[in-house]
Amino acid sequence: MPIEPESQGLDRKGLAESDPERRPWLRLVADLIARGVEVRRARIVSEPVSDYIRFEHHLTGPNIEAGEQVRWLPRRHASALSLPGNDFWLFDDSSVVFNHFAGDGELAPDDEEFTEDPGIVKLCADAFEAVWALAVPHEDYRLA
Repeated sequence: MPIEPESQGLDRKGLAESDPERRPWLRLVADLIARGVEVRRARIVSEPVSDYIRFEHHLTGPNIEAGEQVRWLPRRHASALSLPGNDFWLFDDSSVVFNHFAGDGELAPDDEEFTEDPGIVKLCADAFEAVWALAVPHEDYRLA
């Protein structure tokens, strides 16, 4: 996935931006946390990590400051887990949005798929909890 600093909230020197005006996700997370909503993200990563994962890790500090919980799981520790075939967001254990990516890492033209199918929601919820239990909190994860 190409890194475009301006679109990712970086200044021209490549420093992480924590300004919610430049990264609206940070304001959304802070607002959700203020309402008592838990926001968790688990990332399964191949090691050694790619430049893009290094970039994502670098930008995660402001997410943590906004209240998001982030954990990292080295892919070699995920072999025994049953995982959905696509990245996903799980909402309130009642719905899932799958993200579809093209071979180059960019979002595909049909980039999102929404479902409330109870079986699929349970699969994703169980998979997320299994990953979460094995993953390393952001502040403890060291890039390999």
